[in-house]
Amino acid sequence: MNIKIIGVGKLKEKYFKAGIAEYAKRLGRYCKFEIVEVPDEKAPESLSQAEMDEVMAKEGERILDKIKDREYVYALAIKGKERSSEEFAKEINKLTTYGHSDITFVIGGSLGLSPAVLKRADAQISFGRFTLPHQLMRLVLSEQIYRAFTIINGLPYHK
Repeated sequence: MNIKIIGVGKLKEKYFKAGIAEYAKRLGRYCKFEIVEVPDEKAPESLSQAEMDEVMAKEGERILDKIKDREYVYALAIKGKERSSEEFAKEINKLTTYGHSDITFVIGGSLGLSPAVLKRADAQISFGRFTLPHQLMRLVLSEQIYRAFTIINGLPYHK
C-alpha cells in the first residue's frame, strides 16, 4: 500500500515537519508514506479573478504531473464530503480490499485547487468549513491517515 500527500508549497515550519515525521514513522508499519511538494506560484497579494484562475491552473498542472493513472485521488476541498474518522477508515479499508494500492491526497495552495485537479479526483474530502493553513492540513491529514490504520487494525489509539 502506498499513501501519498501532494501539497503546494514548501513546508518551512520545523514543528509541522516534526509532527509529520512522527506520523510518517508510525505509518511505516502499514504503508509506504510519502509527502510530495510542488512549488507554489508566486503572485502578488491582490489578484483579479483571472489571475487567481491562472495561479490555480499552473499549480494544478504541477499537481497533476505527480499523479499516476492508477492512483485513487482524494482532493481536499471545502465542498468535499465530510467523514468521521471511522467512516474514513472504512473507506480506506474498502479501497485496499478492492485493489487500490496507491492512494493520493491533494492539498491545494492558498487559492485552492484548480478545476482540472478536482475533475481528476476520484473523491473530494472535507475537514469542515474551517479555513486552515495548507501546511497545517498536511499534519492533520497525516494524523487522520494514521488514525484510520489504527481503527482498521483495532488498535487503542482511536477512542
